[in-house]
Amino acid sequence: MDFNGSEPRGPREAELLPATVATAVKVVIVGGFGVGKTTLVGAVSEIRPLTTEETMTEAGVGIDDLAGVERKDSTTVAMDFGRITISDELVLYVFGTPGQERFWFLWNGLFEGALGAVVLVDTRRLEVSFDVLGRLEDRGVPFVVALNGFPESPRYPVDELRAALDLPHHVPIVHCDARSRESSRDVLMALMRYLYDLAAQPGGPGGSAASGASGGSVPAATPSAQPVG
Repeated sequence: MDFNGSEPRGPREAELLPATVATAVKVVIVGGFGVGKTTLVGAVSEIRPLTTEETMTEAGVGIDDLAGVERKDSTTVAMDFGRITISDELVLYVFGTPGQERFWFLWNGLFEGALGAVVLVDTRRLEVSFDVLGRLEDRGVPFVVALNGFPESPRYPVDELRAALDLPHHVPIVHCDARSRESSRDVLMALMRYLYDLAAQPGGPGGSAASGASGGSVPAATPSAQPVG
């Protein structure tokens, strides 16, 4: 069989894990249906992202709630996966969950070994985030909330948002544009800073990767993911 002209198989050189990496941290991107999880993972990943998007069919009629995202024609049915190198020694493995409730049984596997989560929120449809937040709180998973800025998204005062989402005062809320690599990276860094702060608290998980992964130093916030308020 002649393989001349065929493309080489396997990862591209740019996708290989740097030899200096000492710590890998798993984080999960969660949110309601159509809030931008696949977009964020694809934007932030330095490797070709793994996606499991399938075309939506009539089988979902009456099951999937398309209110507010009527033009959406595909959906994640298993997970998204990407990777981003934060420093010479630290890499994040980023997993995106399905947004449709009928696929939420996959959460058990996706959250295994995860250090924390980003809850992506569409302020046009806050109600699709309520069950997501409740499930995270039940699991005891630390998380930050990222407000994905759609063109027609309303902007609410932080106190109103925190009350509407029933969030404790210590949970960070940041703005983001899931289409932007820089903005999406800043969201992940906001999560890492929050995990580091939790680990540093008396009685916190001081031996966790949150305290050791960054070598005791977490990069400062950049403008595209500054805390709200």
